[in-house]
Amino acid sequence: MIPRTEVLIIGAGPTGLVLALWLTRQNIKVRIIDRQEAKPSTSRALVIHARTLELYRQLGLADDVVANGHKIEATNIWAEGAHRAHIPIGNVGKGLTPYPFIHIYPQDFHERLLEDRLNAMGVTVQRNWELVDFAEHDEYIAAQLKHTAEQPNPTKGEKAEFCEATYIVGCDGAHSAVRHACNIDFEGATYPQLFYVTDIEGSGPTLNGEAHVTLNGPEFMLSLAYDQGRKARLSGAVDEARVTKDLAELTLDDVAPATIKNMGLQIDKVNWFTTYRVHHRVAASFRKGRAFLVGDAAHIHSPVGGQGMNTGIGDAINLAWKIAAVVHGKADASLLDSYDPERRAFASILVNTTDRTFTNLVAKGYVANFIRTWVVPTVMPILTRFDGFRHRVFQGVSQIMLNYRDSALSAGAAGYVQGGDRIPWAPVGDVDNFESLREITWQVHVYGNTKLELEDWCRAKRVPLRNFAWDEKYQAVGFGRDAAYLIRPDTYVAVAEPSGLPERFEQYLEENKIRLV
Repeated sequence: MIPRTEVLIIGAGPTGLVLALWLTRQNIKVRIIDRQEAKPSTSRALVIHARTLELYRQLGLADDVVANGHKIEATNIWAEGAHRAHIPIGNVGKGLTPYPFIHIYPQDFHERLLEDRLNAMGVTVQRNWELVDFAEHDEYIAAQLKHTAEQPNPTKGEKAEFCEATYIVGCDGAHSAVRHACNIDFEGATYPQLFYVTDIEGSGPTLNGEAHVTLNGPEFMLSLAYDQGRKARLSGAVDEARVTKDLAELTLDDVAPATIKNMGLQIDKVNWFTTYRVHHRVAASFRKGRAFLVGDAAHIHSPVGGQGMNTGIGDAINLAWKIAAVVHGKADASLLDSYDPERRAFASILVNTTDRTFTNLVAKGYVANFIRTWVVPTVMPILTRFDGFRHRVFQGVSQIMLNYRDSALSAGAAGYVQGGDRIPWAPVGDVDNFESLREITWQVHVYGNTKLELEDWCRAKRVPLRNFAWDEKYQAVGFGRDAAYLIRPDTYVAVAEPSGLPERFEQYLEENKIRLV
């Protein structure tokens, strides 16, 4: 008999593991495979942003990530060999989120945490398996899998297997087999610069637990500390025209000798080093029938801002509750049509934004160099003294500003909060309005007085109703007094209804063919 599952996940990086976790928690049967024997420790993703940590509360992951990571307290700007600026960061997003800081948590640690949690839920990653191809039928897909060359037992090297699934999801990176099987275009280009990344241990004034950005003409290097002392991740871009060795033979000394010297870095140990090309591409579609693309399989871009992994995790959580609703018969299959427009719109904006930022960062010419060397180091410390500027930058980088206002799944406005918004964080005394968001479920929030009709509706629909006694803090963050907010399982507002009555909620569910009971 051919093995059958509800969701077949290809790729067990952070995106695939998060998808498997969120689906499993919602009682969806998954099978997750990865072509590698084990994930290497040479991961590139390092920063976990506030929005990801907020969502990680749903599975009790956030506390572990924060406890075992490193908070960046400040960033420094270096230019042409001199230290130009010191910019305190600390709790830069204070008042906006429970996680108002820039948090470092290496991807290899991250993946181990996710996989351990998945194992504890009874799901094991099947390693040394890869997707060969799949075919879609009316009610399922049929996939052909095979062992990869890394299989320890060579007699199984060509072992093949067939698997059926209701849906297949490609979390398998930039060279996605799922995307290729779907024949989906991956539009974009490749940056001309050669990128490098390395983990080092050492000493010196720049290994102080902070971030350091070094600008040297069209080249740059970013140093992010893992801890308060010896460990850091160095990454950057180098002008390949001055590289004289074969790329496979390059070392850190070959790509950044002047920068390392200028920053006073004494490197005692290089744990790993690699060079790579960076692309900026977005798939023409994130879905084809019963197949979906998530994370790097759907979009890749410059590493500026540390957005890639966090965006992929956002993709996974957006898709997981929708698949769960459809598989459990709580929604029509048309609900899945919302995945592509919601996530692709954000990915396109992100790729364009990081592309512009990186292009400006490495632009050549006197004017560009003057701006990097003198204007940016002079202006940034001044601007970051203003809370408004700090908060605006943090909201963008941390992804808490991401919204689905233009989605078919978003409706209404109450106060300044609109359908599609991430619900604002507003702790009042010991009452945290994010506490109920730990559950992966539809729920209703009311800030002020709740109408009896709404109470009856929530009881009939078996929807948790959270009532918060009115406080000026709620008005300050944008809530409407006595308004009602229907919140999706991924903690975005579905409907914002100023009247506090349930009729608009009922209409929304009918229009989108969603059933709560």
